[in-house]
Amino acid sequence: MELMPVYGPQFKEQIVKKMMPPHNQSVAQISRDTGVAVPTLYSWKKLFRNQGFVVPAKSSRPDDWDSKAKLAAIIQTAAMNEAQRSEYCRQHGLYPEQLDAWKAAFESLEPDSEPASKADLAQQRKKLKQLEKEILRKDKALAEAAALLVLSKKAQAIWGTKEED
Repeated sequence: MELMPVYGPQFKEQIVKKMMPPHNQSVAQISRDTGVAVPTLYSWKKLFRNQGFVVPAKSSRPDDWDSKAKLAAIIQTAAMNEAQRSEYCRQHGLYPEQLDAWKAAFESLEPDSEPASKADLAQQRKKLKQLEKEILRKDKALAEAAALLVLSKKAQAIWGTKEED
């Protein structure tokens, strides 16, 4: 029976830091280098992100970070002076302008606006399909009416108008 290895918190933090800027190593590469299973690395990454560390969700490019990582970076740098903030940005592969832009974007969000739920999106898609179906039905009816009008005019041109006595 093979025992599962137990990793200490310092080891986990050291490994997760390799996933963060400026190193930006892939999970697969770290797994090959350390022998730690890929799912374990992803769970550590998620654990550190939930603790407020700036660990990019998928991309190593800061602009592609998820909103939680961006907000964590803004919060962590909020009380820093300019030199500390610049050092933080260098360590994490950011530009101070990116932090400023993210902060402005968060501040411009409406407090009442919430992301649409899957149910709302599904309902809107269903309504859209229904409306498109209705438009197609009306287009067909309009085309049929136009064809009948053209045919009646041609018939009148060929046979003339009907005179009533």
